[in-house]
Amino acid sequence: MTSAADEAPLWQPGPDRVAAAAVTRFQSWAAEHHGAPAEGGYASLHRWSVDELDTFWKAVAEWFDVRFSTPYEQVIGDRSMPGATWFPGATLNYAEHALRAAEDPLRAGAPALFHVDETHTQAATSWSELRRQVGSLAAELRALGVTPGDRVSGYLPNIPQAVVAFLATAAVGGVWTSCAPDFGARSVLDRFQQVEPVVLFTVDGYRYGGKEHHRADTVAELRRELPTLRAVVHIPLLGTDAPEGALDWSALTAADTEPVFEQVPFDHPLWVLYSSGTTGLPKAIVQSQGGILLEHFKQIGLHCDLGPEDRFFWYTSTGWMMWNFLVSGLLTGTTLVLYDGSPGYPDVSAQWRVAEQTGATLFGTSAAYVMACRKAGIHPGRDLDLSRVQCVATTGSPLPPDGFRWLHDEVADDLWIASVSGGTDVCSCFAGAVPTLPVHIGELQAACLGTDLQSWDPDGQPLTGEVGELVVTAPMPSMPVRFWNDPDGSRYHDSYFDVYPGVWRHGDWITITDRGSVVIHGRSDSTLNRQGVRMGSADIYEAVERLPEIRESLVIGLEEPDGGYWMPLFVHLAEGAALDDDLRDSIKRTIRENLSPRHVPDEVIEVPGIPHTLTGKRIEVPVKRLLQGTALEKAVNPGSIDNLELLHFYEKLARERR
Repeated sequence: MTSAADEAPLWQPGPDRVAAAAVTRFQSWAAEHHGAPAEGGYASLHRWSVDELDTFWKAVAEWFDVRFSTPYEQVIGDRSMPGATWFPGATLNYAEHALRAAEDPLRAGAPALFHVDETHTQAATSWSELRRQVGSLAAELRALGVTPGDRVSGYLPNIPQAVVAFLATAAVGGVWTSCAPDFGARSVLDRFQQVEPVVLFTVDGYRYGGKEHHRADTVAELRRELPTLRAVVHIPLLGTDAPEGALDWSALTAADTEPVFEQVPFDHPLWVLYSSGTTGLPKAIVQSQGGILLEHFKQIGLHCDLGPEDRFFWYTSTGWMMWNFLVSGLLTGTTLVLYDGSPGYPDVSAQWRVAEQTGATLFGTSAAYVMACRKAGIHPGRDLDLSRVQCVATTGSPLPPDGFRWLHDEVADDLWIASVSGGTDVCSCFAGAVPTLPVHIGELQAACLGTDLQSWDPDGQPLTGEVGELVVTAPMPSMPVRFWNDPDGSRYHDSYFDVYPGVWRHGDWITITDRGSVVIHGRSDSTLNRQGVRMGSADIYEAVERLPEIRESLVIGLEEPDGGYWMPLFVHLAEGAALDDDLRDSIKRTIRENLSPRHVPDEVIEVPGIPHTLTGKRIEVPVKRLLQGTALEKAVNPGSIDNLELLHFYEKLARERR
């Protein structure tokens, strides 16, 4: 990539906006109290934040007034990765901080949550009411025998009850984990069975795309297949009665009980998130109460620049880490907007109407949604009142240059556009939003504070202006404390540290420009990423290959130059089977019902066979490279393939698509 220094930015924050930004005030304060550079703007602050990692995170804890019920001995104990230890000796509670705004008499009656459904009916929950419900439910969880470290699970859409259940779990020191109700039973069990929950919060169904989707049968299967459950809590979203043996949500949240916040060690588990499960069962990623608290204070308070006057809307489901990130907006006293529904119902303008209706100041969505709006030719800035929207943030995949231009032209010409990139693995961003920096088309503004982000070549040498592997060379507080059921840490190590020992390799291709901005080129692994929801190919294979007509399959997700995402499913048929419309419909229905409607393939294509490694593993990444136009000799090592001739089919298909 050539020098970008002379390119004009698409957006530049004015001096008043820079002066008012929290990160500007933080830098001045940190310069006075902790030796941070007073001059040089964000670039100098970032350099200091990675050079003086201990001092930076101490400053973050002080700036956001983190309440340590017992003091820490040092900021970082062991600095090695994996295994870094943060704030040893400290105890605290995440939920206590998330509900702190309710302690302010001037804020207690203000909305903490806005909930909007597909009918655009809006319901508000005040800070005091949120705190009361959390207090009531936390007491009931304790009465059910939930103790620190016990897992509590939610099979829930993006509704206020999910926020209450999570915060009550954190308050008692439990470990939260959730899946969205559009996940089929098998997908949920692949996740929940690993962590053995003692309580399950469920809905009877959900509304999506203008239809009701009942989930009573799925819930019954989850109850049968999760023998560790001591209680099931029924939330009647569709108005049905609780099934036999289930507890009623309203009864558990009726009391006026002051919440009791269990003080837990800094590294005590807060939640379990799940990887996509590309090569088997999803990885069960454990992140800590203190690590998430500090990372999200920094990310939401400094990078997203959110505070008590803001309204934070991100289109997400409870099965994606962005839901967890959204809920952490409570830490900065920010009002959350929870939208439960289809991203494009009744039409593609749906999310913009939610932003208008709720007065969202930061609207987060997927790059794919932005590109869909562009293709649909809508004009949200002209047709809706989006005057309160200060920032539109996108993630899930890189936002193409045309997406930047469309947001600038069709939403507002003074719009802060924040393309961000991170991962479930850290439940945060490596690079993205900086309110004091310019926005350049196709680029993320900068690496985030406290994140020693670099682009490396295969020999571990840093690159500038060239494509390399995204690596992080120093620990972050929200990096996993461990994976569940990984007693020797080998799976954790192999996931991030097997290429560059002691350095986090994330699996993205990136370029760091000479001005410090970042360009993301997509995944360097084979994870499927559809509408911001990641899923592994193994889930697809398990579902599809239950069909007797399918001998074997291969699924690939391709980021396309125009911002689209093409996901073909290649099928090797059983003898005598034919790929007709009935079989195509059966395949798509199987994926929709057992896994997720988001991961129904764009095309089903018959192939003469599926290529494998010599040890029998399907080769996804080489096929993806072929379909992206890479020459066969550069896409794969011929000596590693069981039948090289099969790859010529995909090579020919790639030529036909160009």
